[in-house]
Amino acid sequence: MEVTAYDIIVRPIITEKTSRQMELGQYTFEVLPKAGKVEIRKAVEEAFKVKVAKVHTVNVASKPKRMGAFMGRSRTWKKAIVSLVEGEKIEFFEGSQA
Repeated sequence: MEVTAYDIIVRPIITEKTSRQMELGQYTFEVLPKAGKVEIRKAVEEAFKVKVAKVHTVNVASKPKRMGAFMGRSRTWKKAIVSLVEGEKIEFFEGSQA
């Protein structure tokens, strides 16, 4: 089975911090844990038709969580912060800002 751009990009991360970063041309996504920077760059360029300047990745570790008497852990996931070339925008996100 071939992995597509939409398989690599799991979901966009939209928080107050990432909203401020969007103004600087940086967009944040949850991506597949095994995806590399080159694969993430190609996936974003293919999915959103933009030019990517840089990709930073962060492996987000799990944290201890509690449900009543039961202890557990949150899941481990990978975050990618994608910087676009000057003047580029992803229109998908622009409508989500108030």
